Amino acid sequence: MRLKVTKSKNAASLYVIKSVYNPKTQSNSSKIVEKLGTEAELREKLNGADPYKWAKEYIQTLNRKEKEQSRKVLVPFKQTTLITKDQQHFFNGGYLFLQKLYHELGINHICKDISEKYKFTFNLDSILSRLIYGRIIFPASKLSTFQLSDSFLEQPDFELHHVYRALEFISKENDFIQSELYKNSLSISKRNDKILYYDCTNYFFEIEQEDGLKQYGPSKEHRPNPIVEMGLFMDGDGIPLAFSIHAGNVNEQLTLKPLEEQIIKDFSLSKFIVCTDAGLSSTKNRKFNNINERAFITTQSVKKLKKHLKEWALSSDGWLLDGSNKKYDIRKLEESEEAIDAYRNSTFYKERWIIEDGLEQKLVVTFSLKYKFYQKQIRDRQVERAVKTIKNNPASLKKHRQNDYKRFISKTGVTPDGEVADKEIYNLNEIAITNEAIYDGFYAVCTNLEDDAPSIAKINHNRWEIEECFRIMKTDFKARPVYLSRDDRIKAHFTTCFLALVLHRYLEKRLDNKYTSSNIINTLRNMNFYVTQTEGYIPTYTRTDLTDAFHEAFGFRTDYQIVSTTQMKKIFKATKK
Repeated sequence: MRLKVTKSKNAASLYVIKSVYNPKTQSNSSKIVEKLGTEAELREKLNGADPYKWAKEYIQTLNRKEKEQSRKVLVPFKQTTLITKDQQHFFNGGYLFLQKLYHELGINHICKDISEKYKFTFNLDSILSRLIYGRIIFPASKLSTFQLSDSFLEQPDFELHHVYRALEFISKENDFIQSELYKNSLSISKRNDKILYYDCTNYFFEIEQEDGLKQYGPSKEHRPNPIVEMGLFMDGDGIPLAFSIHAGNVNEQLTLKPLEEQIIKDFSLSKFIVCTDAGLSSTKNRKFNNINERAFITTQSVKKLKKHLKEWALSSDGWLLDGSNKKYDIRKLEESEEAIDAYRNSTFYKERWIIEDGLEQKLVVTFSLKYKFYQKQIRDRQVERAVKTIKNNPASLKKHRQNDYKRFISKTGVTPDGEVADKEIYNLNEIAITNEAIYDGFYAVCTNLEDDAPSIAKINHNRWEIEECFRIMKTDFKARPVYLSRDDRIKAHFTTCFLALVLHRYLEKRLDNKYTSSNIINTLRNMNFYVTQTEGYIPTYTRTDLTDAFHEAFGFRTDYQIVSTTQMKKIFKATKK
């Protein structure tokens, strides 16, 4: 800040001014911070003392306090002055925490390597970072993300056509981005890459024409649209490791081996356990992970076991508890309320080695009263819906999905007397309900590990986190429906979604997993600032335990009543280290 004197015919006015940088025009301009008064007014106020000397000393004090971040700030507003046309004052600063992780993971260096390889002139780092931050904070189309990039405190330095050009190179270097990201992540913390979880999901397009990756296939959401399929590997701590994109009509069992081979090659991993659900547990996949110090754990449908194995799995005797050699009869667990209370949260198990399709593997079956009661509760609600539908809306019973409540409804064309009915008669299928209840509480996995059953069950239990990853991408990141048409841009879209998911999971981990995904995203979205031309950045968000946790975890604060321009520049710099 410095002194400016404006002289007129009758008076000399003294002002405190400072230089302000405008990121849009990339130029400096002078703005008035404070009007001190006229020379005559100040002489009277200072009892005849030199107003210029006083003004210089006052400004020196202001500069010192600003440097110490202790100056009281007055932002002048006039009721008679219109706001400046086309001048933006409201900006988002929540992305700063994502920017810190982005640079810790070295994604900026990955962009630099790609840029040097292809010699293009646009700023890939700036584009990719904005695509990632936008996907988390305000997920939208590429056009909308470009437009919303202006709402970040730091302004973009690229045009819309640069975004679409960048997508081509992001797609082309997808494998390189994933492998480098994994290597860089090791500098943040040790990766739990001895246990890998794999699963597949698909994303729909709001079109009808098949083309390239967009193909008709079994949609997870039962939509009549072309889909694209994603396979995702996640490490034992819930951090995404690698992904691949396939055409929507590809059998998901065929997607595991190619991506796993890529991880072995590019990530230099060799010894790990692959955990999958039953839909991905083909014999070929199990045999592939039965060599070279690799192992598998895969869920096994009890209903689909061979007859003798199913009888063994469902028999009530021979069950064990972790840490005990006593064998239990699970029929006796519900003989009294005391027994139920005692064993409600216990998990019983039995195990045996079997040979299936030439592969020796261990079958582990668990039983839980808590899981049994949960499954019964879900089915009871479905039965209630079935009864209401039979009574009130039988016309809707023409067809149903595999796990739909309508599976408990049977139809017949004859009356109870054996005569042909005028119309179809619907009844509750008690046999189907009873047959399904047989499996309540049971869960099974197959593995080639020799570890004890409780350890194997514990590893498999964490498979829910990969489902959570898919939920975050589909719901919070709005990764579907996909509006892009070219295959390379589709792959680039999911690359940015994958990178956004990695940042988000690291952010959850940095916050000790104490907050939900939606709470984190909504808080980042609402961390806005009113930017004054002369004084700095005024937070307009509500300070909460979560915002405190952000600042404590990342080592900087944006929640002072006003953050000076100088201090905010230091924050910008700190988030890019």
